Amino acid sequence: MKQWRSSGMACGLGALAIGLTILIGRMPARADDQNDKLLQAANKGKRVTEFIAAFNGGDAKAVAAFWTPDATYTDEVGNVIRGRPALEKLYEKVFADRKGAKLAIHVRSAKLLTPDVGIEEGITEVTPAEGGPPSAARFTAVLVKKDGEWYFQSVNDSIVQPPSNSEHFEDLEWLLGDWTGESEKGNSSEASYHWEDNRNFIVSTFATTLDGVPIIGGTQWITWDAVDKQIKSYSFYSRGGVGEATWTKEGDSWVSKVTARTAAGKKVSATNTLTKTDADHVTWTMSNLMVDGKELPAPPPSKMKRVKPASP
Repeated sequence: MKQWRSSGMACGLGALAIGLTILIGRMPARADDQNDKLLQAANKGKRVTEFIAAFNGGDAKAVAAFWTPDATYTDEVGNVIRGRPALEKLYEKVFADRKGAKLAIHVRSAKLLTPDVGIEEGITEVTPAEGGPPSAARFTAVLVKKDGEWYFQSVNDSIVQPPSNSEHFEDLEWLLGDWTGESEKGNSSEASYHWEDNRNFIVSTFATTLDGVPIIGGTQWITWDAVDKQIKSYSFYSRGGVGEATWTKEGDSWVSKVTARTAAGKKVSATNTLTKTDADHVTWTMSNLMVDGKELPAPPPSKMKRVKPASP
């Protein structure tokens, strides 16, 4: 089913409820109490309920009346609609083209700038009458109070960006791209790192090679643990084993504490250290290698060089 886009009508419509907020709590004890009441009113207040009812009823004139006469609306691609009459015509067209659409509003923040000016931010969703996924838009709305009521003065929509953990990987972004061992003969390593799923993960494919031929490898997903507030990784080895690790930054190095299980049922632990020599060279070192509680000699350090930067 074709996804229904807002065409200017999934804008920041929940902002009008801020007027009720002033009535229910002008001077709360704490700032966070005020924010809670602002958000509660913005999402469930009488004014926003009336607006949603007018929208869901397809009443263009009633919906446009919630805007000031000289209001401006900017849609997700930068088109600007100015004035209440133009907004009413826009609503008429959208309601005619998409009868029965339903509006939902999720206000994320609300703030009074002055007793007569407020600002809200959030997300609106419009579901088509025939069902299917809703269209969504992120909005910022400025409201003004006139004759005891609150009206839209300006609303700006933008495309909703999916959530991302990329900010937590800022110190790891230099690793993105393809890497190969500096030595073409003997034991060496190869690895590739790239973004996945809205930059919520860094995914790596890796291999240990002998004279350029892969002998063991696997895939690793690096993620941000929002509960423990730490970077972690989960690895799947080509011989059937699995492992996980916690990552800690130490200067120019990332140290990962690994625990793993082999396909044969052995317990393995080790400390891996990935050190950035410069922008295009890294050294991988393993230490404290334990297999079923017995310490084993660790492999020699592996030096790698960048052969391909990350794709934009």
